[in-house]
Amino acid sequence: MNRRVRQKVAKKSKEKVGLPSNPEIGDAGLCPDSNEDVDWTSLPDDTVIQLFSCLNYRDRASLSSACKTWRVLGLSSCLWTSLDLRAHKCDPGMAVSLASRCVNLQKIRFRGAESADAIIHLQARNLREISGDYCRKITDATLSMIVARHEALETLQLGPDFCEKVSSDAIKAVAFCCPKLKKLRLSGLRDVSADVINALAKHCPNLIDIGFLDCLKVDEAALGNVVSVIFLSVAGTSNMKWGVVSHLWHKLPKLIGLDVSRTDIGPSAVSRLLSLSPSLKVLCALNCPVLEADNTFSVNKYKGKLLLALFTDIFKGLASLFADTTKMGKNVLLEWRNLKTKDKNVDEIMTWLEWILSHTLLRTAESNPQGLDVFWLKLGAPVLLSLMQSSQEEVQERAATGLATFVVIDDENASIDCGRAEAVMRDGGIRLLLNLAKSWREGLQSEAAKAVANLSVNANVAKAVAEEGGIEILAGLARSMNRLVAEEAAGGLWNLSVGEEHKGAIAEAGGVKALVDLIFKWSSGSDGVLERAAGALANLAADDKCSMEVALAGGVHALVMLARNCKSEGVQEQAARALANLAAHGDSNSNNAAVGQEAGALEALVQLTRSLHEGVRQEAAGALWNLSFDDRNREAIAAAGGVEALVALAQSCANASPGLQERAAGALWGLSVSEANSIAIGQEGGVAPLIALARSEAEDVHETAAGALWNLAFNPGNALRIVEEGGVPALVDLCSSSVSKMARFMAALALAYMFDGRMDEFALIGTSTESTSKRVNLDGARRMALKHIEAFVLTFTNPQAFATAAASSVPAALAQVTERARIQEAGHLRCSGAEIGRFVAMLRNPSSILKACAAFALLQFTIPGGRHALHHASLMQSAGAARVLRAAAAAATAPLEAKIFARIVLRNLEYHHLESSI
Repeated sequence: MNRRVRQKVAKKSKEKVGLPSNPEIGDAGLCPDSNEDVDWTSLPDDTVIQLFSCLNYRDRASLSSACKTWRVLGLSSCLWTSLDLRAHKCDPGMAVSLASRCVNLQKIRFRGAESADAIIHLQARNLREISGDYCRKITDATLSMIVARHEALETLQLGPDFCEKVSSDAIKAVAFCCPKLKKLRLSGLRDVSADVINALAKHCPNLIDIGFLDCLKVDEAALGNVVSVIFLSVAGTSNMKWGVVSHLWHKLPKLIGLDVSRTDIGPSAVSRLLSLSPSLKVLCALNCPVLEADNTFSVNKYKGKLLLALFTDIFKGLASLFADTTKMGKNVLLEWRNLKTKDKNVDEIMTWLEWILSHTLLRTAESNPQGLDVFWLKLGAPVLLSLMQSSQEEVQERAATGLATFVVIDDENASIDCGRAEAVMRDGGIRLLLNLAKSWREGLQSEAAKAVANLSVNANVAKAVAEEGGIEILAGLARSMNRLVAEEAAGGLWNLSVGEEHKGAIAEAGGVKALVDLIFKWSSGSDGVLERAAGALANLAADDKCSMEVALAGGVHALVMLARNCKSEGVQEQAARALANLAAHGDSNSNNAAVGQEAGALEALVQLTRSLHEGVRQEAAGALWNLSFDDRNREAIAAAGGVEALVALAQSCANASPGLQERAAGALWGLSVSEANSIAIGQEGGVAPLIALARSEAEDVHETAAGALWNLAFNPGNALRIVEEGGVPALVDLCSSSVSKMARFMAALALAYMFDGRMDEFALIGTSTESTSKRVNLDGARRMALKHIEAFVLTFTNPQAFATAAASSVPAALAQVTERARIQEAGHLRCSGAEIGRFVAMLRNPSSILKACAAFALLQFTIPGGRHALHHASLMQSAGAARVLRAAAAAATAPLEAKIFARIVLRNLEYHHLESSI
């Protein structure tokens, strides 16, 4: 990660450089306030060491290579007393390379079994504290080897995920090998037997803090033998015999703090422990359903004892631990940290409680039990915010993760509880989280960024994040060399980029380039980073200006690379969506053509339409639909097998989501603009599935299916197939009953194409290779079609306005007719010269209904303000349409609708002729 340290540099190099106590990531570089050059190698040794202490081991090693002096300083033992390997792959080879620096290493944090196996190669014989995450695959052999090599160990923590492969044998090895052990916290053990606990009691006389969390079985009676224990937690552990607990544990002579949260402990056991234990001061029983179900239980009768439960006031309870409660306000944790004079005993209790509360609230948030809304709003969120300000980094991280988790209602659909999110915002949580995100500690950066990302699903919180400078912070974190940090930052930008008002700010903060770079940086083995980066780019690409930024930053190549090579369905879906959005601005930039010209892009998208994942198929089809608006792309898609793939997709999505149906039909609509593709779609069997989609209940599907059938019906062979496949009733239903005016319009035009006479000659020969049972009575189908075409056109007429327009050519009268007849979306349609010519020819058709329909269609295509109106007017001029229109307007036998519409089209042509001549 590029770390930026604010500093003040005096003009004379001999003077010291002042460094802040809490370095932050920012936009300012490592440059002095003055304009003079600085010799960094002349910095005082203690300043350089302080700078090194703010870096992870990778960046520290990098900076050490700058010069010989810094190489020596980078080996200083004080820099290697603590090591956090969680975000980095640490194998035995890496550990061996670090071993020379780790002679005095005392604390290590790691993640995963591979890093655990590598710990012994660090040769840190003086190691005092080991803390591991993601320990599901850690075996007895690995844990036994670790403790055997580190007999000075005082703290061992594995969790919060379950240690599924660690058995009692390994815990017994801990007892035998680590006589100085003071703190042991393990999660998810299957069985903690009496032999194990008795071994700990015998061989670890200094063991004062024990946590067997979320275990399946713990021997309660044996725990009563650990007389050294001061703080004990069995939170989340099942199968506890509370009768045994209440009769034995109150005899533990030093027990001060007991945590039984998330268990089935009842009021009788709680009462016995509080009343009989002379040393017990704090009993934490949060989220204990059996206890909470007893409405008669009272905590007031246990003087000098503190019970923390969902039905108690946590802040008030914590305040009671202090001799002078008058000095303690609501934020007890913050005020305790700021006390000038402290009580050592209370400090130990509060430190333990911070850890216990952060763990329990996180676990509770993960399980998301019902009925806790009031608790979260009144106490849970404020406590988590207070814990975020702890001096314990692990507590801060879990509190931030808790905030990220407790707002989530539905992971799959990214749904959050708006009330909880806004409660965090009201209590100043956004600023706290962003401050953590600016910390130089990467663990805090990633968890804070995750919380900001989740909270930003709420639009109000997203606005607050932007106002507090969160976009710049996240864009900076997205450049991190730490994969976990970059992943969560990309997730934050993904959620923020949903808001139109934030897209420009993300681009201005350099977020587009950072996201594209992430794809190249983590191109393999990092699906979480890639999905979030592609998702954010997809949102940004929906904005015209930002889409150009994405292309300029190399986004087209990056996204095509993901679509071609990545096997993760989530990444494929977001990459295809991003390409679809990039291609959606064909009228305003060149990205549509650029995507089509990128090597392998179209082939990859065609292949993704065959994915087993519906979301991938939907976005790939959407991308092909948008790309098909470019003539070259349209033919290239067909050459890449797009016709066959999209017909197969349409055939398979009868029961799919409306989104997939719409895009499958839309992609075929786009391809069918080409007559060669239209014929190929018909021959491939695309007519039947499009007719089925035309019967969908979704309005958007109506439009795309009707559009595709309209294009297909231009070819007489396809028109006959539509009739044979039962398409006339489907189009008639669309024409008469669809909620979408656009779908009704295109259905009417498809029917007009089918029955303007061209299909009749084709039907005499017939092209269907299927059984004659599909043959239908064309005359009956024609009568049905013409009847509904006429009804459709008449819905856009007003008899009074038509009568006025027929009596005179007053512009106002014609304008009134135009406004009534206008189908707004039709202005987006772009017709070819052949299509325009066909409508012009239809004005001469003997059918008065088809004449009126043709004039109505030409009116839609030439209304001033339409996207392609000028183009259509030019085509009509080339086809000699004016003469035909004048004849239609003057014909005595023509229907009134055809006359009036023809007259309006003539006026439109005159308008466009004048416009083009200016």
